[in-house]
Amino acid sequence: MTKPNDNFFERVYSIVRQIPYGKVTSYGAIAKALGTARSARMVGWAMNASHHLEDVPAHRVVNRKGLLTGKLHFDGTNLMQQLLENEGIQVQDNQIIDFDTHFWVPEMPK
Repeated sequence: MTKPNDNFFERVYSIVRQIPYGKVTSYGAIAKALGTARSARMVGWAMNASHHLEDVPAHRVVNRKGLLTGKLHFDGTNLMQQLLENEGIQVQDNQIIDFDTHFWVPEMPK
């Protein structure tokens, strides 16, 4: 049985899979790219449900200010930060340094 959010969640994951190595995007940017009335919060719910999907780089999705708001959903205290730092993204006090430099704007899926 398909849940109503399954299609939306899969559309979110499709965008997240496109985020380039060393880049991040925001929940709101994903929602905007999807062109739906769904909010950034709904994208957050999709991301919270993605941790069993190894091909979805959830660590690359942050809030609009570059804060690692999803870090509590990763195993280990600093796993999200470590994954980002492994890609060359500096994080201080749970916030990405030079956020604008690392920000990737997703395009609406075709």
